[in-house]
Amino acid sequence: MNDVIDPVAMPSEYQRLVLSFLGDDDPVAVQTATPATLRLLVAEAGSLLRERPEPTEWSIIECLGHIVDGELISSVRYRWILAEDEPDIVGYDQDLWVAGLRHAEDDPAALIALFEALRAANLALWARRPPGDRERIGRHRERGAESYGLTFRLVAGHDRFHIAQARRALEAVQGR
Repeated sequence: MNDVIDPVAMPSEYQRLVLSFLGDDDPVAVQTATPATLRLLVAEAGSLLRERPEPTEWSIIECLGHIVDGELISSVRYRWILAEDEPDIVGYDQDLWVAGLRHAEDDPAALIALFEALRAANLALWARRPPGDRERIGRHRERGAESYGLTFRLVAGHDRFHIAQARRALEAVQGR
């Protein structure tokens, strides 16, 4: 995700970085806007969608695939946190997922459709839960205790982080 901050080796720094992309903005508003932003990004990329800016950097479609993976994982984490007392939250290797799931070959419309369905369900879950549930925690294996509220805010920052990464990738490949 970042050449300098390893989310496993530097969990607090990772959280601060991701949350810095959210700032004081409303995480519901940010998450609600993401699907339209992704559709625009895919349209802007056009034939450059699968071009990597560098051999070791993700293409726009790979960034999109990772955002979808993140939403899928968050869907499960939210539900564990809400249903169980201090559940064990497992991390995952994003690079292995992007490569192993072959996001470079994915259909962007299918990725966006999956993302929109997951995101709509997660926003509806957030809206119908009492505010006290936001304090429920899971025990992330790498980062320790994370509440439902923190996890939800991290997702909004994660959206912005990887959208910015995808935009940088697009600018790089357009400049060739």
